[in-house]
Amino acid sequence: MKRLLNYLPLHFVVLLILGISTQFFCEFWQFGFLKLIGLLALISFFLLFVKYKKILTFLSFVLFFFVGVSVVYFNNDVNYKEYYQNHLSNNSTAILKVNSVLKSGNFYDKYEVEITQIDTNKTKGIVLLNVKKDSVLKPLKTDEFLFVKPIFKELIPPLNPYQFNYKSYLAKKGIHQQLFLENSQIKSLGFKETSLFGLSSIFRDKIQISLKKYQFKTDELAVIKALLLGQRQDISKELITDYSRAGAIHILAVSGLHVGIILLILSWLFKPFEKLRKGKFLKTFFIILFLWMFAFVAGLSASVVRAVTMFTFLAIGMSFKRKNVVEFSLITSMFFLLIVKPMFLFDVGFQLSYLAVFGIIRVQPKLYGIYKPRFIIDKKIWELVTVSVAAQIGILPLTLYYFHQFPSLFLLSNLIIIPCLSTILIVGILVITLSLLGVLPQFLADIYGFVISQMNNFVSWVSNQEEFLLKEISLSFLMMIALYVAITSLTRLLIYFSPKKIIYFLASILFVQSIFVFENYQKKTKKEFIVFHKSRKSVLGIRGGSRFEVHHNLDSLSFQKLNLIRSYKIGENVNQILETNINPIFKFNKIPVLLIDSLGVYQLNQLKNPIVVLQHSPKINLERLIRVLQPKQIIADGSNYKSYINRWKITSKKQKTPFHYTGRNGAYILKSKNSNF
Repeated sequence: MKRLLNYLPLHFVVLLILGISTQFFCEFWQFGFLKLIGLLALISFFLLFVKYKKILTFLSFVLFFFVGVSVVYFNNDVNYKEYYQNHLSNNSTAILKVNSVLKSGNFYDKYEVEITQIDTNKTKGIVLLNVKKDSVLKPLKTDEFLFVKPIFKELIPPLNPYQFNYKSYLAKKGIHQQLFLENSQIKSLGFKETSLFGLSSIFRDKIQISLKKYQFKTDELAVIKALLLGQRQDISKELITDYSRAGAIHILAVSGLHVGIILLILSWLFKPFEKLRKGKFLKTFFIILFLWMFAFVAGLSASVVRAVTMFTFLAIGMSFKRKNVVEFSLITSMFFLLIVKPMFLFDVGFQLSYLAVFGIIRVQPKLYGIYKPRFIIDKKIWELVTVSVAAQIGILPLTLYYFHQFPSLFLLSNLIIIPCLSTILIVGILVITLSLLGVLPQFLADIYGFVISQMNNFVSWVSNQEEFLLKEISLSFLMMIALYVAITSLTRLLIYFSPKKIIYFLASILFVQSIFVFENYQKKTKKEFIVFHKSRKSVLGIRGGSRFEVHHNLDSLSFQKLNLIRSYKIGENVNQILETNINPIFKFNKIPVLLIDSLGVYQLNQLKNPIVVLQHSPKINLERLIRVLQPKQIIADGSNYKSYINRWKITSKKQKTPFHYTGRNGAYILKSKNSNF
């Protein structure tokens, strides 16, 4: 561990991550390319002549911090003069290039497209293209050029607390706007050039056409395409839910698990090369070649490229057979990936992959030493158990933070599925090869499809064991960090036992307990009034400590399925959700709140400066209401007609009264002055 902590690229990665995060979240650097390049050159110049070790170390850290800043700045299309928004006018036309085909929604096919030209100007920039579904016309293809008259729309942030932030998710991919078009509004310009991604897409299309001839069931074919071609578009929501609840969702995404298995298989296949002169070099060369061939077949998606890059460095490191070389290879691969694609840092798959592998490397050997298997079978089973547990330890806090559930039967799922996955991948590659050649026997296709179906059935059975799925687990970002500190301290203690490490571990436990006490105190003292946004419905909530009272006009079944309340409950770690009726007028934090529904009643004596909530499109004269009540704030929720909202907004602006529409501004949250937030 000490040798690893002294490994310079580890320090550089930490500073690189800090620089990437600072630039992305704070836009730290806004002074242009030339000044940034000049600053990097100046720091590098000083590094050549400074002899004092401490100053040299400090300047090195500063350099890699600014390298992190610079890679984000250079990768952000918004910073370039050629950015498409700088050339837009009212009647602009645009030429788009399809970069990738995304998973379709209920009403639109979705594509990631590059804006290559606005009018006569060459441009750059990526947007999300939504094309209305049409059963007659064929979907767009990768590398296809399109001519359109665009009306770009901003991405909408989440309208309620703790809901998935799709706008932020796309921003991390460099996408800030979207287009909504029908097929009649798009003119295809064909394929002017073919990229590597386009060639991969063409090859995968040929594979899919060849596989469809062999009578695979819908779910079987969808899983085959996910496992081997990296395409999850055709997997049903039910099947994705089953794999997620069973703790086996990683099976459906071509990632580190698949590439790691292929690496082990290739290492075994090419082991005889080691007997030859320069055999290790040849073995490593062919392993890397086949890994990247697999990446090509799997579509060169971000997750596949990340995984193959990581295991390419691992393959090189394994050829040296030196202590800690695997850790060094991982850190170096992370450094390389973040230099080339800094936004990978914010990808959940990237984070999970590296944490899982680090967990296996650091924890698995210690777990494996607990029991000494005597036979080959129990040795393999024990290896699989310890690898699964070690990987789960590595990713547990992060999965709880992102997904709020823990499939306690993950070990059972992995014990059955992972041994099968090696066979499924090997036979799958054979099935694809034979189908492309047109010589795949139907009986082999039937057997392969049967195995896939049995895997799906097993996963579905595990998923239905509700009592073993721990759901709605609340974990804050701060607590996640504290848990990782504790896990790291415990790992170091188990590997190299010493009194100092005992103290570090106890300090980490104290850190976890302190955060728990602090967050529990905040939860119990927090008070707020919330007007949520729900289209055509009204949902209000009053929070008092760990108790949350909700007033709504939904039926009981719809309320139980209401994600906005579930998200709030998990995000705030609320224990009690109660359905109640709220009085039309009440006080919150000594501020009167008036609810005006479709009846439009508001003539109340001695009521001044309230917060007014308009629900269910009341037919009122808002100008008169403002004159009579002089409200502090007017709020319109999602239950009102949009024509009414537009009229109220204009009136409020004329009367200089703050107006808040939840469908535009998001949920309205009024916090108590006594709240500790």
